Amino acid sequence: MNKTLFRSGLLLLSAAAAEIVAVAVPDSDKHQKAAHPYFAWLIIAITVIYFAAALLLHLKNKKSFDDGGLFYRAPFLAGVLLVLNILNIVTVKTALLPTLYFPSLDRVFGTLFEDWELILKCVGYSSGILASGVLGGLIVGFLMGVGIGFSKTLSYWINPLVRILGPIPSTAWIPIFLLIFPTARAASAFIIGISVWFPTVVLTSSGISNVKNSYFEVASTLGANHFWRIFKVGVPAAMPSIFLGLFNGICSSFVTLMTAEMIGAKYGMGWYVNWQKEMMCYANVYAGLIVIAVLFYLVITILFKVRDKVLLWQKGVIKW
Repeated sequence: MNKTLFRSGLLLLSAAAAEIVAVAVPDSDKHQKAAHPYFAWLIIAITVIYFAAALLLHLKNKKSFDDGGLFYRAPFLAGVLLVLNILNIVTVKTALLPTLYFPSLDRVFGTLFEDWELILKCVGYSSGILASGVLGGLIVGFLMGVGIGFSKTLSYWINPLVRILGPIPSTAWIPIFLLIFPTARAASAFIIGISVWFPTVVLTSSGISNVKNSYFEVASTLGANHFWRIFKVGVPAAMPSIFLGLFNGICSSFVTLMTAEMIGAKYGMGWYVNWQKEMMCYANVYAGLIVIAVLFYLVITILFKVRDKVLLWQKGVIKW
């Protein structure tokens, strides 16, 4: 209980200090005023939600506060609020940093509320392109990887192409595919598919090639046909490598998505950040980066949840 009190005390102290600075210390005249004190509201919201959630989890699990849970993260959250408090001081309170490139936190967080319709539209646009590109790259990469892993003929013809075309950065194809495809959205999805395809096909074929031959011999002894040996023995055994390739491909797809949208898209978070940068609205730029971080964090988290469900025997081996 003493650890919990110490952790929660740190969080309350950091939140109180940030709130006092945000409300009591006057802003510099060099900064553009925000419509509302969004940062002060955010501090209160974070603190209340955090303690309410921690208390509900404690009541639900009936465990000691010192067993872990949300209170374990209280010092980290206190550190985050401390960093934001220092940033608030050196920007809007004292204007030590250039005001054009370092706007107030009120304006940054205020953008998330005031421009939410356009941001939500851009999130939907980016999510659609990302989903279609990742799905296409995953399907093609998986099928090619299975073919290379099980067929020497396919390996003979396809492997050289994979080795030549795969290492080319997917963003290098942007000028070509923007001309070939009728829309920037289709070109962006195809380029993302390439970024996912290469690590998926390589690690899928590698995982299947490393499956012990005894597994297939046992399956053949039990009367399994060729299809059964592929999809009931080889593919499940290679699943760890397949997920590793998908993880690497999705991480690459994030870079590809932002680059493609900055160059040729009409909407999307990459387009939004680039457009706001050209308009010199850096509060909107930082708000867009926050949304991008949250969006990609959720994608990776969902991927790891799926991995833990599929690979129950490896749950917790790779943590996120």
